[in-house]
Amino acid sequence: MKVNTSYWPPEQVQRGIQEAAAVLAAGGVVAFPTETVYGLGGDARNSEAVKQIFAAKGRPSDNPLIVHLAMAEDVLELVERVNEVEKKLMSAFWPGPLTLVLPVREGAVSPIVTAGLNTVAVRVPANEIARQLIEQSGCPLAAPSANRSGRPSPTLARHVKEDLNGLINGVLDGGATGVGLESTVVQVVDNQVHILRPGGVTREQLQLVLGTRVQIFKPTPIEEQTATALSGGEITSQTNSAQPPRSPGVKYAHYAPKGDMLLVTGDPNKVISFIQAKAVDAQRRGYRVAILSCSEHASYYKAEAVFDCGPLAEPDKAAQSLYALLRECDEQELGFIIAEGYIEDGIGAALMNRLRKAAGGHEVVV
Repeated sequence: MKVNTSYWPPEQVQRGIQEAAAVLAAGGVVAFPTETVYGLGGDARNSEAVKQIFAAKGRPSDNPLIVHLAMAEDVLELVERVNEVEKKLMSAFWPGPLTLVLPVREGAVSPIVTAGLNTVAVRVPANEIARQLIEQSGCPLAAPSANRSGRPSPTLARHVKEDLNGLINGVLDGGATGVGLESTVVQVVDNQVHILRPGGVTREQLQLVLGTRVQIFKPTPIEEQTATALSGGEITSQTNSAQPPRSPGVKYAHYAPKGDMLLVTGDPNKVISFIQAKAVDAQRRGYRVAILSCSEHASYYKAEAVFDCGPLAEPDKAAQSLYALLRECDEQELGFIIAEGYIEDGIGAALMNRLRKAAGGHEVVV
């Protein structure tokens, strides 16, 4: 059933916060800006509100949600305990794009939020509008990205409206988001920090604060819906099991454009020649082609659209623009998208994670 979706523009942000907070307190769902991407928020304690989030997104019910808080102190209302390592991470990175998976306090949030797990993912966003909204609503907000499930995450309010107009109660416009990729999700096990999903806080930043090595969790076939053969091999896929993932963003296809997408990595000179040959072949087969290129290589390509994503040494620029460019490909009806890879250091690790997800695991190493 369609609902009336209110829109609060940036020039009316304080009024928008007040009215959106009232909607949330009454059990509605509202899209709001964070420093990563736009989130779709509802009262994490209210199962009916949480059901609205899943329905609007078309999100699988075994995919847990991140709960957003106004301040770090509020976490104690939701979790059983916080250890010293977790406190150190909160002190260093909250407010900010770091999510912690912690043991949930019984009855503190709807079991739909946790997908039936004994943990809850929580963070305090750096965006001031988001924190004011949470505080004024009086609700811890369960908030995945504000898009239809599987689509590129929204970094502008208009992206939210494209996907969810008529499905949610309102959109609070706070302008463009900053990081452009979702938060880093970590879990502390036996005082060892594991990255479950790379994001806005890098492995290097975590290691600098902790003074110890941080592990990156590699999804198994049970937790990953598809896996793909590399080095130009035949694409093979593996289906996911019914086991809930430990973190959002690791089990299902995410961030995908409507067109087919291929990620190409390897020797830079080989990458350029391979991509251009692939583009010509796709055009011969009737596709309109887009190429997502680093600045250094953009002039070498010819296609219906060549997008300069920024220098190879500055993956943060590519991260900021990735989702908007994937949506631009959809708007221009570009049916085959070829993306160059970036070095997997710093924010590059999160960028490559999202590129692989967007490509459905279709990656060729040359």
